[in-house]
Amino acid sequence: MQMRSRFRSDRRLTVRMTVTLFLLGLLYVAFVAALIVLLKSWVLVVVVAAGMLGAQYWFSDRVALFAMRGRVVEREEYPELHAVVDRLCAIADLPKPVVAVSELGMPNAFATGRSPDHAVVCVTTGLLRRLEPAELEGVLAHELSHVAHKDVAVITVASFLGVIAGLIVRFAFYSQVFGGGRRDQNTAAVFAAVMGVSAAVYALSFLMIRALSRYRELAADRAAAQLTGRPSALASALTKVSGDIARIPTKDLRTAQAFNAFYFTPALGAEPGAARLFSTHPSLEQRLDQLGRISAELGEAATPGRAG
Repeated sequence: MQMRSRFRSDRRLTVRMTVTLFLLGLLYVAFVAALIVLLKSWVLVVVVAAGMLGAQYWFSDRVALFAMRGRVVEREEYPELHAVVDRLCAIADLPKPVVAVSELGMPNAFATGRSPDHAVVCVTTGLLRRLEPAELEGVLAHELSHVAHKDVAVITVASFLGVIAGLIVRFAFYSQVFGGGRRDQNTAAVFAAVMGVSAAVYALSFLMIRALSRYRELAADRAAAQLTGRPSALASALTKVSGDIARIPTKDLRTAQAFNAFYFTPALGAEPGAARLFSTHPSLEQRLDQLGRISAELGEAATPGRAG
């Protein structure tokens, strides 16, 4: 069988990313316009919104690493990890991203960055301790496919709108609390309107991001399985990581849950309940079913010993 030299493009993913960005762009313009009307200060709204969008785009990788206690590691410190990334990048004809490790015990991995030339792939020490080499290769191929498809940049920009909506709610709240003598009936009406607009914007962006995020995870699984030629290794990693995360107390996952959209598998507790309805990822069963079909298509069972 001929080895694929690049991550396979996914037109359906590209269409979904384009539509999501277009709809979020319209929502963003409407949001800013509504805030200008309500707050009567277009300079403040535009400057704050543009500044935060720029910061989100340019510094998202640093923010994610800081939040998840990740640090950049050199080849001398993690030679095997670097070797796997080097090999996958060579096969995929992809620029090598910055390699980082998080000291978290939770087994997981994520990719972030604004482009393939400015990307970071980070794995936790919990993941490194649990996975076999072939499983680790599958996870890293999954994360590199996010970089190759550029959906990391899209999800970063897409998540910005919900962030700023939440910040505007806080700004309006503190303005109301500390507004002193300006707290009259008109101020209360503006406060309520800002809260309502922000809540609506957050809800719409939340739903659009979840829909895109679930599909992009399936696309990354497909691309990784096709690149390595070993869907079963990725399936094994998914099963192992999901099972281990389910045993971690929910209170220990709360910080990580803010970054679920970027993770290899979501940081959900043992009983996620209704949270699955709004999950950033498809179910484990759905992902395993897809990998099983790809395994059959590649004839992997007939050549179980071949290397990725």
